[in-house]
Amino acid sequence: MTEVFRLKQGKAPLLVSFPHSGEALPDSLRPRLTDEALTLDDTDHLLPELYDFVEALGGSTIEACYSRYVIDMNRPPDDASLYPGQNTTGIMPVIDFFGRSIYRPGAEPAADERADRIEAYWKPYHEALAAELERLRALHGAVLLWDAHSIRNTLPYLFAGTLPDLNIGTSAGASAGARIEAAVELAAARSEAYSVVNNGRFKGGYITRHYGKPLRGIHAVQLEMSKTIYLGRSQRPPFDDNRASALRVTLRDMLGAALEALIV
Repeated sequence: MTEVFRLKQGKAPLLVSFPHSGEALPDSLRPRLTDEALTLDDTDHLLPELYDFVEALGGSTIEACYSRYVIDMNRPPDDASLYPGQNTTGIMPVIDFFGRSIYRPGAEPAADERADRIEAYWKPYHEALAAELERLRALHGAVLLWDAHSIRNTLPYLFAGTLPDLNIGTSAGASAGARIEAAVELAAARSEAYSVVNNGRFKGGYITRHYGKPLRGIHAVQLEMSKTIYLGRSQRPPFDDNRASALRVTLRDMLGAALEALIV
């Protein structure tokens, strides 16, 4: 059986979370999915590899091993909508980002499957994430949680038009201190290579909103990126090496600026 998550512990006050980079599927689920779903297009492709510099910063990382089609680590366990009134997908998705069913006819999940998947996949990830945040907060007094994501830049089912390249989310300022939010936005804008928005269409998912408690010393920032800026036109693997190399510079600057603001 595939492990549910991979945790690499560092010593700096930084934890980078990759809740949607996993691609594993249980053997029992694979035959139930449509051919389109089996391409796992909604995966945040190759993000742990893109953020390979985090270890050099001394940061910790946690990444989900299973696909978000099994369970979505960035949704609340009660499946309440993070964006009321807007199209979205749930904790146990039944549609993809194009609004298409991910299950073959008659193979849709039964109601009791959600509780089972939460217990088997969602809870272990969040227990490990919470424990690592507390470990780092105990060491440093404050910690930065960086929730890393990527998405196709045009998805009419989810949003109108074309998404900006770098979408910073702090739950409208509630999940991170103002100094940290400003430092991240300034570092992103300094690159001049990417369009940037702060708390636009994506303001942060469950992880950002639930764990970000600035008054307790836990500052959470979500970064949702357009896949074009590191994968190219196809928005599918492999890396566009030139794009990925350039983006790493900006990402490192953003994380570095946030950490500097954290300890001031």
